[in-house]
Amino acid sequence: MSDLVFYTNPQSRGRIARWMLEEVGADYETVVLDYESGLKSDDYRAINPMAKLPSIVHKGRTVTECAAICAYLADAFPDAGLTPPVDDRADYYRWLFFAAGPLEQAVTTRAAGWEPSGDQQRMFGFGCYERTIDTLESAVSGLGERWLTGERFSAADLYVGAHLAWGTMFGTIPKRDAFMAFLGRAVSRPAAIRANELDDALMSEPA
Repeated sequence: MSDLVFYTNPQSRGRIARWMLEEVGADYETVVLDYESGLKSDDYRAINPMAKLPSIVHKGRTVTECAAICAYLADAFPDAGLTPPVDDRADYYRWLFFAAGPLEQAVTTRAAGWEPSGDQQRMFGFGCYERTIDTLESAVSGLGERWLTGERFSAADLYVGAHLAWGTMFGTIPKRDAFMAFLGRAVSRPAAIRANELDDALMSEPA
């Protein structure tokens, strides 16, 4: 067994972690779990009691939650250059965790058919959907050839790009010009293309 095992399903957020794994160039083993039995098995619940995907186990250590996996892999494979120097990580942490927190909360809450009232907005980290989307648009606007953290693509760009890919595909994030420009650059990266090909191939395999 590889010292890095990736638990996923191609119809899950595992696609984000797959992209990150391809970006860092790691050697890894893929374990595909189905939703009916795989996620509910005792073996997988010992890895992730939440019975959610994805998870990775690297050298005996488990990491769950997509943003954490991206940040972990960026640190574990520094030669890939997907994390800025320690003294230049303000934007990196800000936008990585903005996407993991306010953005995902705002998008999924609206998709579920519920949004907080004016008074309730103080209780939620995202406040309201419109403000969250506008904030993200301002972050990715006018970058030109730059990325959220500077000249180099980072795990934060990957994670934000993955949210834009899913959101604009399923209509939970509007296809604003700034979003589509940023997304187009992100998903044209060779690692993103490889990751999609791998997961698309799994989708075509018989159950």
